[in-house]
Amino acid sequence: MRIASASYDIGFFAGASFSDYEAKIRRWITSATGAQLLLFPEYFSMELASLFTPDVYGSLFRQLAAMQDLLPDFKSLFQKVADDQGVVIVAGSFPVAVTPTDYRNRSFLFRPGAAPDFQDKLLMTRFEKEEWKISPGHDIRIFNTDLGKIAINICYDSEFPIIARRQVEAGADLILVPSCTDTRAGYHRVRIGCQARALENQCFVAQSCTVGEASWSPAVDLNTGAAAIFTPVDRGFPDNGVLAMGALNEPGWVFADVDLNDIDRVRKEGQVFNYRDWPDQFRATGPVE
Repeated sequence: MRIASASYDIGFFAGASFSDYEAKIRRWITSATGAQLLLFPEYFSMELASLFTPDVYGSLFRQLAAMQDLLPDFKSLFQKVADDQGVVIVAGSFPVAVTPTDYRNRSFLFRPGAAPDFQDKLLMTRFEKEEWKISPGHDIRIFNTDLGKIAINICYDSEFPIIARRQVEAGADLILVPSCTDTRAGYHRVRIGCQARALENQCFVAQSCTVGEASWSPAVDLNTGAAAIFTPVDRGFPDNGVLAMGALNEPGWVFADVDLNDIDRVRKEGQVFNYRDWPDQFRATGPVE
């Protein structure tokens, strides 16, 4: 399959309408020539808050409530594009109210001819937990698509190995990581996490990032990153495990062609067997000396 992973620039739609947002999304998707799976970044939807008045988009909490009115249009847009184009889309993430005061950072998956599905973020950053009051989800999921079994780790989730491990043990050969990081250190934490997950599970991992400044937004004011697709580090793959990577903070798609059959091959014939040998690390049960 051909994957397109976005380094996405947060826009500003003051005085505009949802149709202007739709036009931007359609331009992005049209430019993803030949891609069968499109990955957008975490919180890329927050640019929708700029459709409201400054007292709303300038507030961490008012924007969350206001954006719920746009959620049906957001989902309808991406489902229609997925149906019309015959592509699978991971639409970054959207803060969804599960109760009037409880929000989840939710990544929606859109497949042609199927109902939308989602993965909630499971581990919250300090900003999400302490300042924005976003709540963690609970369920770890994998998704069946016509392209194969895939899974989603939302940003910080990719820095913890057990989540991805449970997903690959359930059959996922591709982990998709929508991310939103403000500093280079934050970006590299997620990137290193992505590469570690690809290494230890001998699977593909794709990372998408928000990029650029949005000084109007208290949620996504600074954005640093570079979209990439990572692989196992073994024969038949790049020596550094980087199949494709964009330039830091440069908007655009990063493309890569992957064959999920290569995952089964490397797990059976690789120079090492990271995936198979995972349980062996637990044999040392004595105390640390």
